[in-house]
Amino acid sequence: MSILITGGTVITPTGSHAADVLVEGESIAALFAPGFAPAIDGATVVDASGKFVIPGGIDAHTHMELPFGGTFASDTFDTGTKAAAFGGTTTIIDFAVQRTGKNVHEGLAAWHAKADGNCHIDYGFHMIIGGVDDDSLKAMDALVDNEGVSSFKLFMAYPGVFYSDDGQILRAMQKARENGSMIMMHAENGIAIDVLIQQALSRGETDPINHGLTRPSELEAEATRRAISLAKVAGDTPLYIVHLSAYEALAAVAEARDNGRNVFAETCPQYLYLTLEDQLGAPGFEGAKWVCSTPLRTKHEPHQRDLWRGLRTNDLAIVSTDHCPFCFKDQKELGLGDFSKIPNGIGGVEHRVDLLYQGVVDGKISLQRWVETIATTPARMFGLYPRKGVIAPGSDADIVVYDPNGRTRISVDTHHMNMDHSAYEGYEIAGKVDTVISRGSVVVADGQYHGRKGHGRYLPRGLSTYLV
Repeated sequence: MSILITGGTVITPTGSHAADVLVEGESIAALFAPGFAPAIDGATVVDASGKFVIPGGIDAHTHMELPFGGTFASDTFDTGTKAAAFGGTTTIIDFAVQRTGKNVHEGLAAWHAKADGNCHIDYGFHMIIGGVDDDSLKAMDALVDNEGVSSFKLFMAYPGVFYSDDGQILRAMQKARENGSMIMMHAENGIAIDVLIQQALSRGETDPINHGLTRPSELEAEATRRAISLAKVAGDTPLYIVHLSAYEALAAVAEARDNGRNVFAETCPQYLYLTLEDQLGAPGFEGAKWVCSTPLRTKHEPHQRDLWRGLRTNDLAIVSTDHCPFCFKDQKELGLGDFSKIPNGIGGVEHRVDLLYQGVVDGKISLQRWVETIATTPARMFGLYPRKGVIAPGSDADIVVYDPNGRTRISVDTHHMNMDHSAYEGYEIAGKVDTVISRGSVVVADGQYHGRKGHGRYLPRGLSTYLV
């Protein structure tokens, strides 16, 4: 099957140019100067006049079907990857889970079973190491060598669930330094946070806003600095800070990068747009919709200003979603009367491309940085480049035609995620996903879905090609 995308402006991390893009089968075959593409019998022609042609988005941080707090994330690999496709994301990297005392290989196999045959777009896996011991360290080598899993997530939070102490973290970092993999870190001081949570509950402070108040930004910054120090002691192990939300933590990352360290970080749309006061502090129990960790930050400190600046300067390399949705009814309500029992997570896999494009419209980032943070850098950071993340001959034909003259209104009434609310209800985006192509197949066009469950394939990943 051939597809010819005509009349569009191809956006890359280094610039933009008018070009027609030819897709043959599942790959990009060629780019032509406008009007110079040959006539191809039977080709599907996509008119991209006045529109941008960009690589399909890569969401490098999702949690489909994650068990948490006595329930499960409400999106399955079926519903979640279909929603992602609607929003211009053509690849996700989800997190397989090993809990303390459990086998790493069995954890990965469980996630393969969840995803296999159910995904609408391509997918890969990171591995959560919830119990660092001799067996899990040995398994890290095996996953890098044989399974295409080259990144491992550790937690400095959630004692008794995923938490690793500094000694365990150091051992895992040393192993990653040996096999070339990336350590991903949930950087919050979970021991101190648990003390603050119990103190708040003992005072009768049970509303959702206390989730944020008991996870202060200073404890994110402290953990981020500690993780950076441990990575240095381990031999400058590549370190990737997930869901960075606080300006103090960003300053620690920026300092390490200024010193030439292999330290990277992502942020998420919720930290760029939402705040502790306006969302988490909504009246009554409504704020539970926005309970996530790290939490939304106060609008009275320069968190959002500095995060946008970090995206411009590349101290923040990637925007992911940390998509971990829970319905308000029956799931978030598990924490009625006790904020510590509210399932942690916000759904947003469908809206990342649009929300970051609004940053372009608002003058906060360039078109080139938009593409870099949502597609190209995730591919390079996590061993998928140049198969993914670029519009070039030989790369997978994962392509989004984006209409800068369109408009998108975000609402629970129109989104495709399996949620009974929207974290961005009523937001208006000055742009719109027009056409989405996944490995040469048109999956979204004219607001209609043309894809299918099972189209998505597992992507074994190589090592990062983003290291300094």
